[in-house]
Parts: sequence; C-alpha cells; structure tokens
Amino acid sequence: MKLHEYQSKQFFARYGIPIPRGRVAATASEAKHIAEELAGRVVIKAQVLVGGRGKAGGILLAKSPEEAEELATQILAMKIKGLPVRKVLVDEAANIETEIYLGITNDRTARKPVMMASSAGGVDIEEVARESPEKIARMHIDPLLGLRDYQARDIATSIDLPRDHWKVFGQIAKGLWKAYQGSDATLAEINPLVITADNKLLAVDGKMVLDDNALFRHPDLEEMRDLDIEAPSEIEARKYGLSFIKLDGDIGCMVNGAGLAMTTMDIIKLFGGEPANFLDIGGGASSEKVAAALRIILNDPNVKALLFNIFGGITRGDEVARGILAALEVIQTDVPMIIRLVGTNAEEGMQILADAEMITAETLADAAKKSVAAAGA
Repeated sequence: MKLHEYQSKQFFARYGIPIPRGRVAATASEAKHIAEELAGRVVIKAQVLVGGRGKAGGILLAKSPEEAEELATQILAMKIKGLPVRKVLVDEAANIETEIYLGITNDRTARKPVMMASSAGGVDIEEVARESPEKIARMHIDPLLGLRDYQARDIATSIDLPRDHWKVFGQIAKGLWKAYQGSDATLAEINPLVITADNKLLAVDGKMVLDDNALFRHPDLEEMRDLDIEAPSEIEARKYGLSFIKLDGDIGCMVNGAGLAMTTMDIIKLFGGEPANFLDIGGGASSEKVAAALRIILNDPNVKALLFNIFGGITRGDEVARGILAALEVIQTDVPMIIRLVGTNAEEGMQILADAEMITAETLADAAKKSVAAAGA
C-alpha cells in the first residue's frame, strides 16, 4: 500500500523529521486560503501515486494566493498517467541550496533493512544507481539494534555532508528508521532532503510503501488507502479476504494456497496458455467465498476459460463444488470451466460437479491442457 506525499510527510513529522509548513487541499479555493496563511511563495503539488509529477506539470510554483488558486484549478483538472488529481499539497516554498536522497528499504539478500543516501538527490534513485552507483552510500541496519549513531555519521561522511549538519542529519535518519519500523513499511524515503539557503535540513518530499500483510496492526494507516490506483476487482476481493491480482492473460485461476496458485500459473504457461489472474481463496474457504471469487474472475471480459485447482486440507471439496454451482445460478456465463479437486471430500465434490455436467480433471497437467484448449477454442 502506497501513501501520498502529504500522508508520508505527516507521518515523518511524528518522528521529528522537519517538513515544510503546508496542508492538503481538495479545491482551488482551499489552496488559495492555505497560501494566504503561509504568506509567501508556495508550491502546488499534485497528490497522485505515480512518479513523474513534475515532468507532467503537476508541481508548480505560485508567488501569490491568487496564482495558487489559478494553478490549483489547473492541476486539479489533470490526469497524470491515467490517474485523476483529487487533491493538491500546498507547501511553503523552500530556498534550496543542496538536494540529498535518504531512504530505507528491505535488502532481501542480506535479510536486513538497508539505509541508502546520495548527494545526488532530487532525481530518480534508480537512475543514479544505474549510471553512478558509486554515488550511493549503503548501510545495513540490524533490526534488533536499530540505526546506531555511528552508522548515521558514516552515512553523512559518505555523502560529503558538511559537519555542522551531522547532528540534525542523525536525528532525521533515526526518525526515518522509526517511521519505517513503526509502520511495517517496505520503503520510506525522503527525496529530496534539502539544505536550505538559511542552512537548515528539510524534507520537502516523502514516500512510503507499507506491507499489506501487516496492515491489521495499523488500522489508522489502512484508512489512508487510495483506491484510485487499484483495480475494482482487487478492491472487491479484499472485502472477502481473497488474495487477488489481475493479470493480462485469458485463463482465470481459482486456487487455494499461494504456492499452489503459483504452480498452477506456471503449468498453464508451460502448456502455452496465459493466466488472467492470481487468486488464492485460502484455507477453509466457504461456498460464499468461492462464489465471490468466481464472480470476480468472470467479471474480467478477457477470461476465456477458468481453471479450479483445489487441494482439500482445511478446505472441503464439496463446499467448493457447492460454491461454484451457487455462483453459476446467479452469474450467467458461457466460459468453460475445468475443475480439479483433491483431498478432503474431493470425491463428494467431484460427484456434485459431474452431476452438473462440469468439466473435471484428475491431474493438474490434464487440467492445464484442457484449460488451454478451451481458451483457444
């Protein structure tokens, strides 16, 4: 789950990271009012969860409240990479002397978080890593010990930060670590962290990506979710506790278990097909949950065949079969369906489906072949 810039910076401020004065506005008149309060130059920044806002004209400088209103009107009417701009952040403009990148993410190879910093802030860090990797300083953080003072100093020296900023930089680095750890984030970055003309450090932009699997611990952050960037099918799936990701293929997949779902997608590709989705209905799936999953898959107009691959451990095969038939009583479809049931109550489930004249398969390979053939036909 991604947070908007204004949400990220508000979260950073909880941990003592200095941010510009400013507020978010949903209308041009609100933007004008905020600009009047700030009484100076302001930056109007589109709040959309994509990169390249500046290049698309979504970040503009206003020298007066009237100009702020005019620019906010312009930005709020935009779409950036297909996403509508519903809010703008009105921030006090900073007199920037130097730009720095500072961020934390997961290093899966090292199995530790890693803090990264660069004197080449204000641009895509991926571009810096590709063209000038020597400009990026990296420091792994032991999650049991946290970021130590000497590590923050080492990072500061690695990016040639003037010594008079080390103390505040250390406080900001520690604040970023606490924000990252406290929200179960997978990414927390300040780009840029700037040195202003009056020789202060200021986080003028912020970005956070949170681990969806940990959101049950953070209901306050869950409420910040922006649904504009999510497919309607994924939003619907979340209501039923389904793990669903829409893909570009034409063979729908309904599977219980993430590993089995990945295997099912792999074997579909092995036999020349393309999966239309990843869907894990989980263990103990009820007939209601199965019916909901079926509706979500069939709402995709690209789906030409549907493969069920259910292993009955906790999940009962007869419950799955009843869920399929219950959904088909409501949803009228001519999409061919291939079902493989193994495990708990599989025989009962297969009999229910056979009585309903559904296509069944005994092995996964057989099911995949039949699915690819059905989609092709």
